[in-house]
Amino acid sequence: MTGESAWPLDKLSALRLGRRLAIEVPATRPERRAFVDITPGRVAADAQALREGWTHGSTGRSFKVEHWEYDADLIDGYDYDIGAVLLRSAVAVDEAELLAVLAEWQLDPNQFHYAWDTAEPR
Repeated sequence: MTGESAWPLDKLSALRLGRRLAIEVPATRPERRAFVDITPGRVAADAQALREGWTHGSTGRSFKVEHWEYDADLIDGYDYDIGAVLLRSAVAVDEAELLAVLAEWQLDPNQFHYAWDTAEPR
């Protein structure tokens, strides 16, 4: 399976445009909620695109993958970060390495959503 075929086209496009993706995963305790998010790195052309009012798509982005856990009672408020715990993180230098990280963490690219469509508080 190629890297491109592993992702739904809309999610791959979002990553290439620098948009975050997230997924809710099982937490360590019932009173907690956990999420894994993918944050695309910036590339040089992003700054110019921002100044000109458009978004630059790039296949050369790196990615930061983080697994955070939060207090479920605080997740909807401004204090979501109180008691937040970073459980693990990884940096992927490209899309192929991102797929390897997700495979190692046993996460399917098809399960990710746009971060704004999840309860992920960041």
